[in-house]
Amino acid sequence: MSKYTIRIARFKPGDSNPHPQDFTIEAEPSWTILDALNEIKWHQDGSLSFRRSCRHGICGSCAMTINGVNHLACETQLSTLPEPVVVEPLRGMRVIKDLIVDMEPIYEKLIEVKPYLIAKTPPPSDQERSQSPEDRKKLDGYYECILCGCCTSSCPSFWGNKGFLGPLTMLKVWRFIADSRDEGTSERLEIINDRKGVWRCHTIFNCTEACPKDLNPTRAISNLKLTIMNGKL
Repeated sequence: MSKYTIRIARFKPGDSNPHPQDFTIEAEPSWTILDALNEIKWHQDGSLSFRRSCRHGICGSCAMTINGVNHLACETQLSTLPEPVVVEPLRGMRVIKDLIVDMEPIYEKLIEVKPYLIAKTPPPSDQERSQSPEDRKKLDGYYECILCGCCTSSCPSFWGNKGFLGPLTMLKVWRFIADSRDEGTSERLEIINDRKGVWRCHTIFNCTEACPKDLNPTRAISNLKLTIMNGKL
């Protein structure tokens, strides 16, 4: 067991700004940040609030800013970080309490771009909509998004303009446009072809660096820009 100092940004309704609070814990070498937060909540301060669910890097619930970088708490090893380990809520979003932020604006933007398969042609009567292995492979690196918000929260363009649809939304747009079965390209491109859409992106690459699944939202946005410029609206 080793001792660690965890500095958590605390915030509750009525506070004007988050304030740091230090906790000292004893932890096993294998512990993650989520393990540390659970230890604090269960044994030191039950009022500490944060989201978590699967503990396997799949649900995206425990996304937060750790030592200045967006990560999933369940995947970040405590022993790899310098002390004090500073844990804050995702940036650029309204804080509800402690490490919990309001994700609703991100979900609303996602709904706006129709994040589902749009197929106007009737399916074959005797089988599902087929896709070749080559076409299926084009979706790799795009479909794996877990909606954690790490990318959008790390984006300076989003910090400066909350109307920006954000890299998470753009990644989802490209995931469906790249799908050979989808027929909604023109209507999605019309939605993102303005100043709150792809043209707000300044290719800073923060989103790509922040993604816990090693996806590349910047590349997806570049593909969307090229598609628009090539006249595929």
